[in-house]
Amino acid sequence: MQTGGYWRLPDVVECLGRLAAAAGNHQHAARLFGAAEANRQRTGEVRFKIYQAGYDAALTTIRNALEEQDFDAAWAEGTALSTEEAIAYAQRGRGQRKRPTSGWESLTPTERDVVRLVSDGLTNADVATRLFISPRTVQTHLTHVYAKLGLASRVQLVQEAARHG
Repeated sequence: MQTGGYWRLPDVVECLGRLAAAAGNHQHAARLFGAAEANRQRTGEVRFKIYQAGYDAALTTIRNALEEQDFDAAWAEGTALSTEEAIAYAQRGRGQRKRPTSGWESLTPTERDVVRLVSDGLTNADVATRLFISPRTVQTHLTHVYAKLGLASRVQLVQEAARHG
């Protein structure tokens, strides 16, 4: 039955987060937990009490495994996701990495789209509109791009993009 909504979505995303934490993928788990919490805030959907102890235990495991700033960053990335982006992120999962960790070849297709649009002179808000994502997600992509390319500013990014045509 289709309801036009995402009934119990935060529970499903938290379940995936608990599985990620159990597998040792703590950043992924923190993003998923952040996405679930943001969805709860938007929809008012509460966690069933029966799940609270497991949630608390998993959250403690994740927090203990990550540095505070890494946890906070991953959580913020999760909370920045729209409902549809959170679903897409959860569906992607995390398999073996096939791209290098740095350089132009390391950029994801979405990161490349963001670079192209920024190079065309668009603001984060304009890029977000074009790609149907939030401005916060655009900023997150740019932060990842800067780190992967060893850049510190938008100007440097535009200059590098021009070199790589």
